[in-house]
Amino acid sequence: MITSADNPRVKDVLRLRKSRERRRDGLLIAEGVREVERALAAGLAPRAIYVAPELLPEWTRPGAEEVSARVLAKMAYRAEPEGLLGVFETPQRALPEDATLVLVAVNIEKPGNLGAMARTADAAGVDALLVAGPNFDPWNPNAIRASTGAVFTLPIVEAIQTDVAALQHNKIAAVLDTTRAHTAVDYTVPTAFLIGSEDAGLDHTWRALADVEVVIPMRGTAADSLNASTAAAVLLFEAVRQRAAAT
Repeated sequence: MITSADNPRVKDVLRLRKSRERRRDGLLIAEGVREVERALAAGLAPRAIYVAPELLPEWTRPGAEEVSARVLAKMAYRAEPEGLLGVFETPQRALPEDATLVLVAVNIEKPGNLGAMARTADAAGVDALLVAGPNFDPWNPNAIRASTGAVFTLPIVEAIQTDVAALQHNKIAAVLDTTRAHTAVDYTVPTAFLIGSEDAGLDHTWRALADVEVVIPMRGTAADSLNASTAAAVLLFEAVRQRAAAT
């Protein structure tokens, strides 16, 4: 059992708190029973799994390293960890050739928002989530948690503007300053939704890639925009509704 926070393996996990270290090593941290078990079920390759028997006396897996509750707390992101943490190889996936519904998340820097978008995309049956921008991090532990493990199975692909421009899909930009309602567009054809951050939205270079700009009508006066994951849900499930009605 590892009982010292100075153990080199503990320090390796702490190093992976930094996005650049995770990217360099091609690793992610899954924290919690649900996250670790869903990563394993999705077939991700584990590099190390740490369990604190004091916190999870009944959880066992061959090869898992036992650590003290104090050490597990040192490793964990959460203030009150469940007692389980895994280091996995980051899955490398590509956009499926037959993709007909794609979500493009542009400059979504908050891990919780990006994770929630992945969760929504998975629920709507999206074929892939494309992430673009300088600071996105879909493998941040908070993004993984917010996704409820959807990031382990949903193809997540890093993209730049030329990648999105090359998509043979009807590209729909969600904006605020247009009059075309999101329900006035046909989403039964191959569709890619472009959604920016709620504070800045899509800049002019991203908007220029779109075939159509739409707005989600809002009746209230206090809110000036929707949360990015909420906007994604509204658009994606309108596409789901239309496609179900067309069959």
